[in-house]
Amino acid sequence: MAAYAGIDLGASYVRAVVGDETGDELGKYKRETPQGPTGIAVTDAVLETLKDACGDAGVEPSALEAVGMGTIGPLNLAEGEIENPANLPDTIDRIPLTGPISNLAETEDVHLHNDAIAGVIGERFHSERNPDDMVYLTISTGIGAGIACDGHILSGWDGNAGEVGHMTLDTEGTMDCGCGQDGHWEAYASGQNIPRYAREYYEAGDWETDMPIMDADFTAPDLFEYAGEDEFADTFIDRLARFNAMGVANIVQAYAPLIIYIGGGVAENNPELVVDKIRQQLPDMVFGNIPEIKITTLGDDVVLKGALASAMTEGTGDREKLRG
Repeated sequence: MAAYAGIDLGASYVRAVVGDETGDELGKYKRETPQGPTGIAVTDAVLETLKDACGDAGVEPSALEAVGMGTIGPLNLAEGEIENPANLPDTIDRIPLTGPISNLAETEDVHLHNDAIAGVIGERFHSERNPDDMVYLTISTGIGAGIACDGHILSGWDGNAGEVGHMTLDTEGTMDCGCGQDGHWEAYASGQNIPRYAREYYEAGDWETDMPIMDADFTAPDLFEYAGEDEFADTFIDRLARFNAMGVANIVQAYAPLIIYIGGGVAENNPELVVDKIRQQLPDMVFGNIPEIKITTLGDDVVLKGALASAMTEGTGDREKLRG
């Protein structure tokens, strides 16, 4: 029996799964992501998690045919590592991954992707149509996309293709993004920045609201809870929908996907207020064919299942490349 592994490295948790040649799960493991003191501690946690998943599956790491991995970024594919991860402490400047995983599994067949690219591989593999042209978009703490175009998974020379959250959607640059630039999609509509933008928009107008919008602990979920009950909340949610539809329209014009799967906490927890509103506004923004817009079919496991699918299909999600 052939065995494959997928790894999901996030800012909070490391998860690993081992599956057989059909993708059926044999074993898995999860642990917290170390917050330092250096990137080597994170590397060690990844290796230990993979070992523990193999132990749960009754498989030696050296018996793995291939390993796929979806991770936070930014990536340096040439070195097989993460460089200066945005969501981990500043003491972590680099996290070696491909080399150490290859040594543990005794295989050169290790596929490293950012998390959104792993997401599109997973959605492609598990889609009934196994489409060549599709997108996985995550609207969560940040915003990013994985893109399959003409059957190719787009990674870019450094592994960081699909950073669509850093598209400039506001030429006035009202809000600054966490990356340091102004006017980016993520600065307005990501889970991390929605409360900040809501306060900015509230203070710039003449609004009344029952929401505790100026409280330091006001969050994106708090905003959506007031939908249908608060005029400012409804107006602001519509404004977010405009930014989201603009961003999706740009993706459609650039890559012409047949289908876009949308995941991430902001979208998955508020499908009617996020995904449905994108569907409604998209026809007014797109010149050409409108893709099908759907909520992710894989939920919180989209990156992990995408990483496993990557290992099984040479980094593509194309079922015609299945091994075994």
